[in-house]
Amino acid sequence: MYDLVVKGGRVVDPGQGLDGAMDIGVSGGRIAAVEAAIDDADAARVIDVGGRVVIPGMIDLHVHFIQGAGTPGVNEIAVPPDLAGVQSGVTTLLDAGTTGAWNYGVYLHHVANSAKTRLLSMLNIGKFGIPGQALGKPEIYTPEDVDLDATIRLADQYSEHVRGVKVRLVGPALFSMGADLIRLAKEAAREAKLPLMAHVGDIIGFDERAQDLTRTLLQEMEEGDILTHVCTSMPGGILDANGKVLPELREAEANGAVFDPAHGRSNFNFDIANRLAQQDFHPTTISTDLTLNGRKGPIHSLTETMSKFMAVGYTMEQTVRMVTEAPAKALGMQDRLGAIAVGREADLSIIEELNGKWRFQDSQGNPFTGEKALRPVHTVRAGELIPLEWGPHPWGWQPAEA
Repeated sequence: MYDLVVKGGRVVDPGQGLDGAMDIGVSGGRIAAVEAAIDDADAARVIDVGGRVVIPGMIDLHVHFIQGAGTPGVNEIAVPPDLAGVQSGVTTLLDAGTTGAWNYGVYLHHVANSAKTRLLSMLNIGKFGIPGQALGKPEIYTPEDVDLDATIRLADQYSEHVRGVKVRLVGPALFSMGADLIRLAKEAAREAKLPLMAHVGDIIGFDERAQDLTRTLLQEMEEGDILTHVCTSMPGGILDANGKVLPELREAEANGAVFDPAHGRSNFNFDIANRLAQQDFHPTTISTDLTLNGRKGPIHSLTETMSKFMAVGYTMEQTVRMVTEAPAKALGMQDRLGAIAVGREADLSIIEELNGKWRFQDSQGNPFTGEKALRPVHTVRAGELIPLEWGPHPWGWQPAEA
């Protein structure tokens, strides 16, 4: 007897080579069967998804959800974890360095076990994280803003939570510290045996010299390190003055680096995304950089961000892989996440593919259209069916019609 059977869906799991009509049986919070048909009589509860797409639980590799690190009305940026997670069809979130070693306790004491969504985090190399982001203030001015020993110690002590070290190449530290900032962050990541996630795109100083440091960073990236905001049009991006992909980017790609777009309120430019695709350079993952205000626009949701990449030309299979198998591997959790397989924890996202003409905006407010839109329909997290929130638009989840 199954606790839950998800029936009548198109199961799409690129990592497992699945794409077809299948039923999924869940028992004890785990996937117990993936079969052409499961008898309703064998289930305590049946949900018929009516031909919608059933995929592994979606993973958003770049979110800011550590509430309490900022103050409402002053500098709060964090979105409630379950609002960004299971109530939006997403089963796993990675906080991308909202806090650092000196205020990580906010996450440990007040956030880590507060949600149904699986929560993971990056430690910011800046010891206080990004409480100044909402006010346009950087987290690092001088080396005194980094506590290397504490960062390494916490990454080891809380290894079940910490999945990497985050550094942002923004503001005055770009030139007061330069390559030393990259060195410190890389040292922390290496000592902790974790990847480095590096933000490019100078959204604070807007200094055109930022790309010099991006080139240095790319030369230092090793297998598993994550370059985030690859579709940014801010100074420090990955296209040169002639619109060509930096040669150092190709080297980092050959070395096994992970490339993450992390839409955000500043760092997804539709023209840049197209130029990258035309030069046969493709992000490894898709993520949102979702914040409280970013959910209002232009980000809205992970499914809408996926829809934007479909407007660039990516297929359903490609976008699904970029929010399931690929981020699971980036987290070093491919043996647990990102697949629909018997014995795995039953994390499922049920989404709907809508045909039509849809209107989108990139982070600079540039409009564009697409013929496909994705919207979440149901979430199953550890075998539990969880209702969705209404959606980020007044009318729900799908983007505006063009």
